[in-house]
Amino acid sequence: MSYTYILINFFTVIICFVASFDRRIQFNKLFGKFLLSSTIVAIPFIIWDIWFTARGVWWFDLNYTLGFKIAGLPVEEWLFFYCIPFSCVFTYYCLEKFFNMNVANALNNLIVFTSAIVLSVVGLLYYDRIYTLLTVIVTLFTLCYLHFIAKKEWIGKASFVYLVLMPGFFAVNGILTGSLIPSPVVNYNPEEFLGIRMTTIPVEDAVYGYSQFLLNIYFFKKITKNEK
Repeated sequence: MSYTYILINFFTVIICFVASFDRRIQFNKLFGKFLLSSTIVAIPFIIWDIWFTARGVWWFDLNYTLGFKIAGLPVEEWLFFYCIPFSCVFTYYCLEKFFNMNVANALNNLIVFTSAIVLSVVGLLYYDRIYTLLTVIVTLFTLCYLHFIAKKEWIGKASFVYLVLMPGFFAVNGILTGSLIPSPVVNYNPEEFLGIRMTTIPVEDAVYGYSQFLLNIYFFKKITKNEK
Protein backbone atom coordinates (compact mmCIF):
# COMPACT_ATOMS: atom_id res chain seq x y z
CA MET A 1 0.00 0.00 0.00
CA SER A 2 2.80 2.43 0.83
CA TYR A 3 4.21 1.95 -2.69
CA THR A 4 1.00 3.03 -4.44
CA TYR A 5 1.92 6.61 -5.33
CA ILE A 6 5.53 5.85 -6.27
CA LEU A 7 4.35 3.02 -8.54
CA ILE A 8 1.86 5.36 -10.23
CA ASN A 9 4.76 7.69 -11.06
CA PHE A 10 6.94 4.79 -12.20
CA PHE A 11 4.39 3.22 -14.56
CA THR A 12 3.48 6.65 -15.92
CA VAL A 13 7.01 7.34 -17.07
CA ILE A 14 8.73 3.99 -17.72
CA ILE A 15 7.42 3.20 -21.23
CA CYS A 16 8.12 6.73 -22.49
CA PHE A 17 11.55 6.70 -20.84
CA VAL A 18 12.58 3.45 -22.55
CA ALA A 19 11.14 4.59 -25.88
CA SER A 20 13.19 7.80 -25.60
CA PHE A 21 16.31 5.85 -26.59
CA ASP A 22 14.80 4.62 -29.86
CA ARG A 23 17.12 5.75 -32.67
CA ARG A 24 14.17 7.18 -34.61
CA ILE A 25 13.18 9.38 -31.67
CA GLN A 26 16.38 10.08 -29.66
CA PHE A 27 14.49 12.05 -27.05
CA ASN A 28 17.20 10.98 -24.59
CA LYS A 29 19.43 13.68 -26.08
CA LEU A 30 16.94 16.25 -24.78
CA PHE A 31 16.72 15.00 -21.19
CA GLY A 32 18.72 17.92 -19.80
CA LYS A 33 16.62 20.50 -21.62
CA PHE A 34 13.44 18.76 -20.55
CA LEU A 35 14.54 18.86 -16.90
CA LEU A 36 15.23 22.58 -17.19
CA SER A 37 11.92 23.40 -18.87
CA SER A 38 9.88 21.19 -16.54
CA THR A 39 11.56 22.74 -13.49
CA ILE A 40 10.59 26.22 -14.68
CA VAL A 41 6.97 25.08 -14.84
CA ALA A 42 7.13 22.94 -11.70
CA ILE A 43 8.27 25.75 -9.39
CA PRO A 44 5.01 27.80 -9.37
CA PHE A 45 2.84 24.68 -9.40
CA ILE A 46 4.73 23.18 -6.45
CA ILE A 47 4.37 26.47 -4.54
CA TRP A 48 0.64 26.30 -5.33
CA ASP A 49 0.59 22.69 -4.11
CA ILE A 50 2.39 23.51 -0.86
CA TRP A 51 0.05 26.44 -0.17
CA PHE A 52 -3.11 24.44 -0.88
CA THR A 53 -1.92 21.56 1.29
CA ALA A 54 -1.13 23.94 4.15
CA ARG A 55 -4.60 25.55 3.82
CA GLY A 56 -6.36 22.18 3.74
CA VAL A 57 -7.68 22.65 0.20
CA TRP A 58 -6.40 19.13 -0.39
CA TRP A 59 -4.36 16.63 1.59
CA PHE A 60 -2.63 13.30 1.08
CA ASP A 61 -3.28 9.91 2.63
CA LEU A 62 0.27 9.05 3.71
CA ASN A 63 -0.63 5.35 3.88
CA TYR A 64 -0.19 5.34 0.10
CA THR A 65 3.24 7.00 0.23
CA LEU A 66 6.73 6.07 1.44
CA GLY A 67 6.32 8.56 4.27
CA PHE A 68 8.99 11.08 3.25
CA LYS A 69 7.83 14.69 3.00
CA ILE A 70 9.46 17.89 1.72
CA ALA A 71 7.78 21.21 2.60
CA GLY A 72 4.66 19.32 3.60
CA LEU A 73 4.38 17.34 0.35
CA PRO A 74 5.12 13.63 -0.07
CA VAL A 75 8.25 13.08 -2.13
CA GLU A 76 6.05 11.26 -4.65
CA GLU A 77 4.14 14.51 -5.22
CA TRP A 78 7.39 16.27 -6.12
CA LEU A 79 8.19 13.50 -8.59
CA PHE A 80 4.68 13.85 -10.05
CA PHE A 81 5.67 17.26 -11.48
CA TYR A 82 8.40 15.60 -13.52
CA CYS A 83 6.99 12.17 -14.35
CA ILE A 84 3.66 13.36 -15.74
CA PRO A 85 5.16 16.22 -17.81
CA PHE A 86 7.84 13.85 -19.14
CA SER A 87 5.24 11.47 -20.56
CA CYS A 88 3.14 14.36 -21.89
CA VAL A 89 5.99 16.23 -23.55
CA PHE A 90 7.41 12.98 -24.95
CA THR A 91 4.03 12.10 -26.47
CA TYR A 92 3.67 15.56 -27.98
CA TYR A 93 7.23 15.40 -29.33
CA CYS A 94 6.63 12.04 -31.02
CA LEU A 95 3.26 12.95 -32.50
CA GLU A 96 4.65 16.21 -33.83
CA LYS A 97 7.67 14.40 -35.24
CA PHE A 98 5.80 11.66 -37.08
CA PHE A 99 2.43 13.23 -37.92
CA ASN A 100 1.25 16.48 -39.47
CA MET A 101 -1.29 17.85 -37.01
CA ASN A 102 -1.18 21.46 -38.21
CA VAL A 103 -4.81 21.31 -39.34
CA ALA A 104 -5.77 21.47 -35.64
CA ASN A 105 -4.20 24.92 -35.40
CA ALA A 106 -7.13 26.33 -37.38
CA LEU A 107 -9.04 25.98 -34.10
CA ASN A 108 -6.71 28.27 -32.14
CA ASN A 109 -9.12 31.22 -31.99
CA LEU A 110 -12.13 29.04 -31.20
CA ILE A 111 -10.28 27.25 -28.38
CA VAL A 112 -8.92 30.43 -26.81
CA PHE A 113 -12.09 32.55 -27.03
CA THR A 114 -14.46 29.76 -25.99
CA SER A 115 -12.21 28.81 -23.09
CA ALA A 116 -11.89 32.44 -22.02
CA ILE A 117 -15.67 32.90 -21.93
CA VAL A 118 -16.39 29.67 -20.06
CA LEU A 119 -13.54 30.16 -17.57
CA SER A 120 -14.51 33.79 -16.92
CA VAL A 121 -18.12 32.86 -16.20
CA VAL A 122 -17.09 30.03 -13.88
CA GLY A 123 -14.58 32.28 -12.11
CA LEU A 124 -17.17 35.01 -11.54
CA LEU A 125 -19.82 32.59 -10.29
CA TYR A 126 -17.54 30.58 -8.01
CA TYR A 127 -14.94 33.12 -6.91
CA ASP A 128 -15.30 31.90 -3.31
CA ARG A 129 -13.91 28.44 -4.14
CA ILE A 130 -10.16 28.80 -4.13
CA TYR A 131 -9.23 25.74 -6.22
CA THR A 132 -11.77 26.68 -8.88
CA LEU A 133 -10.78 30.35 -8.90
CA LEU A 134 -7.02 29.82 -9.05
CA THR A 135 -7.40 27.18 -11.76
CA VAL A 136 -9.48 29.64 -13.81
CA ILE A 137 -6.95 32.45 -13.35
CA VAL A 138 -3.90 30.33 -14.24
CA THR A 139 -5.54 28.77 -17.30
CA LEU A 140 -6.84 32.11 -18.56
CA PHE A 141 -3.42 33.68 -18.15
CA THR A 142 -1.74 30.74 -19.90
CA LEU A 143 -4.05 30.80 -22.92
CA CYS A 144 -4.03 34.59 -23.27
CA TYR A 145 -0.25 34.78 -22.96
CA LEU A 146 0.37 32.04 -25.52
CA HIS A 147 -2.19 33.37 -27.99
CA PHE A 148 -2.00 37.14 -27.71
CA ILE A 149 1.53 37.82 -26.44
CA ALA A 150 3.73 34.90 -27.46
CA LYS A 151 1.51 34.41 -30.56
CA LYS A 152 1.99 30.65 -30.65
CA GLU A 153 0.20 28.86 -33.45
CA TRP A 154 0.31 25.37 -31.93
CA ILE A 155 -2.41 25.74 -29.29
CA GLY A 156 -4.89 23.73 -31.37
CA LYS A 157 -2.31 21.01 -31.99
CA ALA A 158 -1.37 20.86 -28.31
CA SER A 159 -5.05 20.74 -27.32
CA PHE A 160 -5.57 17.78 -29.65
CA VAL A 161 -2.61 15.96 -28.07
CA TYR A 162 -4.05 16.68 -24.62
CA LEU A 163 -7.24 14.91 -25.72
CA VAL A 164 -5.13 11.98 -26.91
CA LEU A 165 -3.58 11.87 -23.42
CA MET A 166 -6.98 11.74 -21.69
CA PRO A 167 -7.03 7.93 -21.19
CA GLY A 168 -3.75 8.24 -19.29
CA PHE A 169 -5.12 11.22 -17.36
CA PHE A 170 -8.16 9.22 -16.26
CA ALA A 171 -6.01 6.24 -15.30
CA VAL A 172 -3.48 8.22 -13.22
CA ASN A 173 -5.77 10.82 -11.67
CA GLY A 174 -8.50 8.26 -11.25
CA ILE A 175 -6.35 6.12 -8.99
CA LEU A 176 -5.05 9.17 -7.10
CA THR A 177 -8.62 10.31 -6.42
CA GLY A 178 -9.90 6.91 -5.32
CA SER A 179 -10.72 4.78 -8.36
CA LEU A 180 -9.75 1.12 -7.99
CA ILE A 181 -8.36 1.61 -4.46
CA PRO A 182 -10.16 1.66 -1.09
CA SER A 183 -9.72 5.41 -0.49
CA PRO A 184 -8.19 8.39 -2.34
CA VAL A 185 -4.49 9.21 -2.26
CA VAL A 186 -5.47 12.88 -2.68
CA ASN A 187 -8.48 14.19 -0.78
CA TYR A 188 -10.25 17.49 -1.54
CA ASN A 189 -12.06 19.95 0.70
CA PRO A 190 -15.61 20.00 -0.80
CA GLU A 191 -15.97 23.71 0.01
CA GLU A 192 -13.03 24.69 -2.20
CA PHE A 193 -14.01 23.23 -5.60
CA LEU A 194 -17.11 22.90 -7.77
CA GLY A 195 -17.91 19.36 -6.69
CA ILE A 196 -18.25 18.22 -10.30
CA ARG A 197 -16.31 14.99 -10.77
CA MET A 198 -15.44 12.94 -13.83
CA THR A 199 -15.77 9.53 -12.21
CA THR A 200 -13.72 10.38 -9.08
CA ILE A 201 -11.69 13.24 -10.59
CA PRO A 202 -12.60 16.90 -9.88
CA VAL A 203 -13.14 18.71 -13.18
CA GLU A 204 -10.64 21.34 -12.01
CA ASP A 205 -7.90 18.69 -12.26
CA ALA A 206 -8.40 18.45 -16.02
CA VAL A 207 -8.24 22.23 -16.47
CA TYR A 208 -5.26 22.50 -14.11
CA GLY A 209 -3.53 19.74 -16.10
CA TYR A 210 -4.28 21.51 -19.39
CA SER A 211 -2.55 24.72 -18.32
CA GLN A 212 0.39 22.77 -16.92
CA PHE A 213 0.66 20.80 -20.18
CA LEU A 214 0.61 23.94 -22.35
CA LEU A 215 3.29 25.62 -20.23
CA ASN A 216 5.52 22.55 -20.35
CA ILE A 217 5.23 22.46 -24.15
CA TYR A 218 5.92 26.20 -24.37
CA PHE A 219 9.11 26.15 -22.29
CA PHE A 220 10.34 22.89 -23.82
CA LYS A 221 9.97 24.36 -27.30
CA LYS A 222 11.56 27.61 -26.19
CA ILE A 223 14.59 25.93 -24.67
CA THR A 224 15.09 23.43 -27.48
CA LYS A 225 14.13 26.04 -30.11
CA ASN A 226 12.06 23.26 -31.65
CA GLU A 227 9.41 25.50 -33.14
CA LYS A 228 9.15 23.78 -36.52
